[in-house]
Amino acid sequence: MIIIPAIDLIDGKCVRLTKGDYAQQKIYNENPVEVAKQFEAAGIQRLHIVDLDGAKAGKIINLKVLENIASATSLVIDFGGGVKNITDVGNIFNAGAAMVTVGSIAVKHPELLEEWLMEFSAEHFLVGADVLDEKIKISGWLEDGGINIFNFIGQMISLGTTNIFCTDISKDGVMQGPSIDLYKKIMIEHPEINLIASGGVSNIDDVKELKAIGCKGAIIGKAIYEGLITLEELSIINY
Repeated sequence: MIIIPAIDLIDGKCVRLTKGDYAQQKIYNENPVEVAKQFEAAGIQRLHIVDLDGAKAGKIINLKVLENIASATSLVIDFGGGVKNITDVGNIFNAGAAMVTVGSIAVKHPELLEEWLMEFSAEHFLVGADVLDEKIKISGWLEDGGINIFNFIGQMISLGTTNIFCTDISKDGVMQGPSIDLYKKIMIEHPEINLIASGGVSNIDDVKELKAIGCKGAIIGKAIYEGLITLEELSIINY
């Protein structure tokens, strides 16, 4: 299983939200590059970067931070937040990301995503499914997407992409354990996808349980920053 630490950006700083609430943010480090270097030094190979400013504004805001992290490390980075057009996608790749994370655009304009998949190939995209009560939320978790998680994943598969990460918003940032039952249901419904879990991980046992049920990866944020999981523990379970 791939361990993917998360760096969420607001004003160029490394922050975490609670349940997606921008009013409940905590700054963990004002230098995301240093955080990324610490991950790499511990043997981590992947990194998930979310431009929270971009997600809220509807346009990419923190591209320079991506450039700085990509130039300072050899981490395999996925980046998302505010991606709206094919120019944005190209800019993200040019800035050093290996993958573009898409969420809202996949819900609102799947035809655009299909164009991007054909232009850049599906393996370079990671589709984010942000969920509350099994319903998709978009635009930085501020809007209802009008579709449930199972139908949404079915749509993504029909477009040719199977790289999906799912965040249960009710679990995000509260460190009360991941949505094991939800992930099991998703994998029963859509066994062909590469499912990455996101949200709720509070200790190394949570990570082991996600691996045991068949998740291909786990995105972990607050538990690392709060010291509840060490990078050494994660490097052992990684891959």
